[in-house]
Amino acid sequence: MDTHVGSVDGSAPAADNSTLGCPASAVGCPMKSGAPAPVSSGEASLGRHLARRLVQVGVSDVFAVAGDFNLTLLDHLVAEPGLRLVGCCNELNAGYAADGYARARGVGACAVTFTVGGLSVLNAIAGAYSENLPN
Repeated sequence: MDTHVGSVDGSAPAADNSTLGCPASAVGCPMKSGAPAPVSSGEASLGRHLARRLVQVGVSDVFAVAGDFNLTLLDHLVAEPGLRLVGCCNELNAGYAADGYARARGVGACAVTFTVGGLSVLNAIAGAYSENLPN
């Protein structure tokens, strides 16, 4: 997660969020319209970018299970002022917690390690998909 990305200084205007299907200025769109604070190139990383984007789409709680391969990402999530990391006992619980959070708030997020953890959280994702919940 220490992969550095290009300029994330927030100087460019926010573009339409095609993933959510609405522009940031649209009524009811979960995107926040405020521009993020500038980030110096020394602290620009993929993990920081993901954390900031989660806040921008309306996530304030991320359900997580710490593992060897996601500790750096979790450090970035904890460092983001608008996010709260909620520890879960296992990956399936994190997935179901994010599912319930998304049903109540419109969007949810969970962070788990890959392999066994990622395969376990797929059950919660498949359950949400089978109930035709929005992506």
